[in-house]
Amino acid sequence: MVNPPAPDRDPAASSELVQRSVTKFLRRVMPILVIMLVVNQMDRTNVGFVQDDLKADIGIGSAAYGLGAGLFFIGYALLEVPSNMLMERFGARVWLTRIMISWGAVTVLMCFMTGATSFYVLRFLLGIAEAGFFPGVMYYLTTWLPDSARGRASAIFLGGSATAYIVTGPISGALLEMHGLGGFAGWRWMFALEGAISISVGLVAAFFLVSRISDARWLSAEEKAALSAAVERDREARSREPQVSRLRLVVHPQVALLTGVFFAMALTGYAITFWLPSLVDDIGGLSSFQIGLLTAIPWICAVIAMYTMSRYTDRVPDRRPYLAIVLVLSAIGTFLATLGSPWFGLAAVTLAAVGSKCAANLFWPLAQSTLDLKVTAAGLAVVNSLGNLGGFVSPTLFGYLEETTGSTNGGLYALSAASLLATVGVYFIRRGSGRGGADEAAAPAPVRTASG
Repeated sequence: MVNPPAPDRDPAASSELVQRSVTKFLRRVMPILVIMLVVNQMDRTNVGFVQDDLKADIGIGSAAYGLGAGLFFIGYALLEVPSNMLMERFGARVWLTRIMISWGAVTVLMCFMTGATSFYVLRFLLGIAEAGFFPGVMYYLTTWLPDSARGRASAIFLGGSATAYIVTGPISGALLEMHGLGGFAGWRWMFALEGAISISVGLVAAFFLVSRISDARWLSAEEKAALSAAVERDREARSREPQVSRLRLVVHPQVALLTGVFFAMALTGYAITFWLPSLVDDIGGLSSFQIGLLTAIPWICAVIAMYTMSRYTDRVPDRRPYLAIVLVLSAIGTFLATLGSPWFGLAAVTLAAVGSKCAANLFWPLAQSTLDLKVTAAGLAVVNSLGNLGGFVSPTLFGYLEETTGSTNGGLYALSAASLLATVGVYFIRRGSGRGGADEAAAPAPVRTASG
């Protein structure tokens, strides 16, 4: 139950109370949400650092590795909507911490893998355990913040994803240096300790997350009333928008086009994520920690480019030309990665990573502003869930090609072609109406949609 708004509150005073409440939320709750996302991304992608170890120790070849890395996204896609519905029922404090503790437990279990079958099962279970975390946080923000403040909160949260790509390599590489300690392989230590970190952060998060505004002890009664009223006004406005079935949205021309473009972007992003450590390892003579440090370079460059570009593109009336440019950069980078030495390949992948991250930063505001208002929220949820299946296709394809041909060049050519096709698709996306400006989130707020 939300607190009813005070009937005779001065609008200026109410606005000041809302702003004060939002600031308190950002200071008290957002830091733990960002930490949770950093750990989340680390546990999702750490398998990229142990590909060679899994092959040597338990016989997981390239094809099996690629399939297992991708199976995560199948489990995630299947349980994303049910998890979001349960989040609504149990509240953020219970459900988000449950999700985190669950994926931490599965990550710990991965240190006991004995072969391909256990690898497949545990990666699939990791997707199931993690399902609903990102959209759950997005939904949580809608219950706590008015629309005018949610863009800033989402940007802070999404910054954690960028940070995760940078810190995962050095942390995982350092843990792999524990190889032989206590008679255990370094990869077993990595999964065990990173899983334990997730469980610990999940337990700590239970003390920071507050499910409802009315339960926040750090808000005064007036602040609770003003913030609840602001959130309720936005909720009522959204509830007047008609629900649209997911099946109809899949064939909606603009939704289908956006899904195709995002799918191509996900292909490149997750291919780099899962295969970058292997490419760096080909340089030779590097320790696990040095490999981890070098894998951070593309993401550091990508984050710098992303934030530099966003300061300019947030003010332009049409993002499509800029999205097309960075997709071409991504295509050039993946193509160049097939040429030259491993060092040259690292530089080429850095270019591809810059293109991929900048594309994601441009894509979501464009998608938000181009869809009809009546299908925006549900349509973006469809784009996100179906487009992310690129995370299953790309590692599976790369693994199969490396196993059968001894090279990932065919996969890199496919990524270049997909990025170029997406570039063409960008020009068929309707020009945005300007709703997705700089103060809006770069990700959709998840909603429950009518079943298709």
